[in-house]
Amino acid sequence: MPIDIERTKDQARALLNSRIKTVEELVKARQRVTDLKEQLANAERDDKRAYVKATRDGWSPEELKKLGLEPAAAGRRRKTQNKTTNTPAADTDPASSETAQQL
Repeated sequence: MPIDIERTKDQARALLNSRIKTVEELVKARQRVTDLKEQLANAERDDKRAYVKATRDGWSPEELKKLGLEPAAAGRRRKTQNKTTNTPAADTDPASSETAQQL
């Protein structure tokens, strides 16, 4: 039985179309994550402004804390990591950097 090239191409296209569909779903999900992160960043900015306005209007941080309204940024602050650069190898050797970070 001879191989039908058109039939083979159609089958290959069908396989690719199903794979393309999954990538399309992944792209849509990633875009939704990006959009939600942007919305969260905007909401956090609005929250910070509202907190500052409340303190300018006479509310003390202690009073706001008693109301359960601590400054939102306080819980999210990241500690800066101290990078040790005692040896040149620590800057260039990934294994040394990982070991230093684990200590």
